[in-house]
Amino acid sequence: MKTVLLVVGRTVGEHYVASIGEYVERVSHYVPFEVEVIPELRGTKNLSQGEQKEREGEMILKSLQTSDFVVLLDEHGTERRSKEFAVWLQKRLAASPRRLVFVVGGPYGFSESVYQRGNERISLSQMTFSHQMIRLLFVEQFYRAMTILHGEPYHHE
Repeated sequence: MKTVLLVVGRTVGEHYVASIGEYVERVSHYVPFEVEVIPELRGTKNLSQGEQKEREGEMILKSLQTSDFVVLLDEHGTERRSKEFAVWLQKRLAASPRRLVFVVGGPYGFSESVYQRGNERISLSQMTFSHQMIRLLFVEQFYRAMTILHGEPYHHE
């Protein structure tokens, strides 16, 4: 099974790019993992928030495969502690979809069609973070989950 972090727009900031790359490499020692980037929309000044979400939603849906298990990283999703996320992830990986896809939407969230396509929603926090920061937080938590599942000393409680 392959795991994918699907994001709208490229990651900006050398520190984010380097840190995300480091965790993606670490995660790849456990499971196939990659970050897929959907290009940012151009000319968004003439679009309403709803129109922007719809267009981004179309691009997200085109990037998904029929057999994907899709998890939306969404502020209204289920929050889990790191160990709970690790157990959840183990179950998802054992269920063997071809791809387990985690999606970070654009600045205004997801379109209704993306919400309908999503199989589950996860929230990383009740706080608001930039989309750049969420990418880093997610790959770090994914790596943490892998180390928990393998009994490695990265996670301390």
